[in-house]
Amino acid sequence: MAEETATVTATTAALDETAARIEPAADDGHDKLAKLEAGLDALDAAAAKDRRPWWRILVARVLPPVIALAVIVAIWDLLVALHVHSGEIMLPGPGDVWDAVRTNWGPSRIGAAVWDSVYRAAIGFAASVAIGTVIGLLVARIAPLRAAIQPLLSGLQNLPSVAWVPIGIIWFGVTSATIYTVVLLGAVPSIAIGLIDGLDRVPPIYLRVGRNLGARGLDSVRFVLFPAALPGYVSGMKQGWAFAWRSLMAAELIAISPSLGPGVGQVMKFAQDNLDLSLAIGSIIIILIIGIGINQVFFAPLERRLLRTRGLSRS
Repeated sequence: MAEETATVTATTAALDETAARIEPAADDGHDKLAKLEAGLDALDAAAAKDRRPWWRILVARVLPPVIALAVIVAIWDLLVALHVHSGEIMLPGPGDVWDAVRTNWGPSRIGAAVWDSVYRAAIGFAASVAIGTVIGLLVARIAPLRAAIQPLLSGLQNLPSVAWVPIGIIWFGVTSATIYTVVLLGAVPSIAIGLIDGLDRVPPIYLRVGRNLGARGLDSVRFVLFPAALPGYVSGMKQGWAFAWRSLMAAELIAISPSLGPGVGQVMKFAQDNLDLSLAIGSIIIILIIGIGINQVFFAPLERRLLRTRGLSRS
């Protein structure tokens, strides 16, 4: 009986000693967890503290382009003051260009031309996105199509869009079909290649996780592939818009007909025929403003949103 009592006492002492060792370890684990939570809270607080106010963000984005524009105008005025000319045609100043655009807004139908060009570009770009998306998905997911079509897409992307204008005129005549064909052939390859590159960068584990969660077929494309490939896809669409806008200007500059209605390209042709350098430069400025405006209003915010949702940008 004495031996059993001694055994129980020794066992109890051993358990007490073990518990004494475990309790500091548990406390140490709690301390580490508390320190980790405090560190994460500090990071969040620092990020919130470092977030710039809206007016500073606005100044940071608006001031540099304004300064660059002022420098360009100053250099332009300097060239005018130096009487730069080609033959008998003098370089017009910024005021001359403004007067040419303002006075010809009605007679040359520049307002209607701008609207028609933007409308054609929007229709052509929307069709290009639809076609390029389908082609990109098929080429990215079907190996034989990739081997056959991807080199062709790369070749079409490098082909100048203006090269399609004579073929379109021969085939369709001077009609809207020629203009839209040139826009499609200019924009579709870039959109398709952008989507293919985006899909190629999707980690395979995403698809496996999606399948385990029940995302198969079209659900896999909708909920797994497309969200993961969005950065490349948006870059392809941005480049596709640039190609669509350039292709449209080339088509409008060459394919001219009263049945087509006005266009900015036709305004440039009108300026060329009348040796009106001020109006020609004004047309170029209008083309630049529209291209930059579409990028800043649509693509730039979309890219910032994608970067922010992926933790790559704070602003």
